[in-house]
Amino acid sequence: MYENVLLHIAGKWVPAADGRTIEVVNPATEEVIGTLARAGIPDLDAALAAAASGFATWRAVSAFERSRIMRKAADLVRERLESIAVLMTMEQGKPLAESRLEIAGSADVIDWFAEEGRRAYGRVIPARGAGVTQLSVREPVGVVAGFTPWNFPMSQAVRKVSAALAAGCAFILKGPEETPASCAALVKAFVDAGLPDGVLQLVFGVPAEISEYLIPHPVVRKISFTGSTAVGKHLAAMAGANMKRATMELGGHAPAIIFADADLDAAAKILAGAKFRNAGQVCVAPTRFIVQNDVFAPFLERFTAAAKAIKLGNGLDEGTTMGPLANDRRVAAMERFVGDAVQKGATVRTGGARHGNKGYFFEPTVLTDLAPDTAALHEEPFGPLALFMPFDGFAQAIKEANRLPYGLAAYAYTRSAANATALGAAIESGMIGINHHGLALPETPFGGVKDSGYGSEGGAEGLEPYVVTKFITQAS
Repeated sequence: MYENVLLHIAGKWVPAADGRTIEVVNPATEEVIGTLARAGIPDLDAALAAAASGFATWRAVSAFERSRIMRKAADLVRERLESIAVLMTMEQGKPLAESRLEIAGSADVIDWFAEEGRRAYGRVIPARGAGVTQLSVREPVGVVAGFTPWNFPMSQAVRKVSAALAAGCAFILKGPEETPASCAALVKAFVDAGLPDGVLQLVFGVPAEISEYLIPHPVVRKISFTGSTAVGKHLAAMAGANMKRATMELGGHAPAIIFADADLDAAAKILAGAKFRNAGQVCVAPTRFIVQNDVFAPFLERFTAAAKAIKLGNGLDEGTTMGPLANDRRVAAMERFVGDAVQKGATVRTGGARHGNKGYFFEPTVLTDLAPDTAALHEEPFGPLALFMPFDGFAQAIKEANRLPYGLAAYAYTRSAANATALGAAIESGMIGINHHGLALPETPFGGVKDSGYGSEGGAEGLEPYVVTKFITQAS
């Protein structure tokens, strides 16, 4: 069922100009399931020329008509949900149920921005003198280059593409090489909905080669990147050197604070689900579990039981609740983190090892008794590792929550209204969930602070990076 993935340039699906391809591997079986076209400089030049032409066309299309095309694309994504879900699970590994949720949520994002683009209002500014009209209008920024990761191959791309298209921009999407078919399915839905040629291009290849060519190019006016902090800083510096707007959604190391008065059953159920979703390969996954001493043992027991109950397996198999990691590099990273923690005195409450002898599976893992210099307490694990540590009072919990340079997401569980209010003010994070996990909805802002990036990709705030303000003053 898996077809080889081509580039999409100027309204056509094409192989790379030099014919080069990259293999796509199923992480559950380690088998090659297809190939994708590997773009070179001639392909990027073609994409840039097409995007420049597409932008001239698309910016002249009314916001109402842009919205109509986008909503049709959302409907096509929903119609094709089952077939896309199988492709996503084959190339990414997550269980089919998670693939379905991601695809359905992506369609909702398209709908949200389709409507938001119709309301990108300007304003009239009262003038000081008679006969003077002052207008503030918002116009599309231009051609956008977007770089998206493999962990959520459709939902990460759709937020960038939908916001840009709603604003009237053209887009060059550098999709993830590990999961190309999911991105291609998204682009195909927009194309089949009637998007004009050249408005949306899709390329794959060597990430550094593509970013270093596209970002400085004069056709590109804005970039949007989701990925690691290290790569994000490099791309942001490149964008700054060329005076390009940039949105950066980078790494995280989310704290989850559990107070003694929390509903422990609800907290354990919700947090375990969030921790091990997508095999822990989630930038907003709770990672540092900061638990008040009075309830440390009972909460740990509940959480560990939830981890042990997870069924690890091929995402296409019925009953699987956690699939493999995306590639062998992630397995090696998990082994390094666990080995370092144990060598420094950590206790493995469950998991801690690779699972099976085929596929990139790693057990859901819970670690306690962590030394302060444990690597996983400082580096983003980006995998199924839950790190437990106790605390006494509020100030100690906040100190640990804010200790790292990351600031993407944070969570807390408490029945105290005073605690909840204080947490919202004290935690240094772009997003905070208290007593539930309600992030990444289409209508809410999504983004971080500190080393976790800048800019928002959801809600009304998500449209702002793709428009520029123009002031027009006219005397009669």
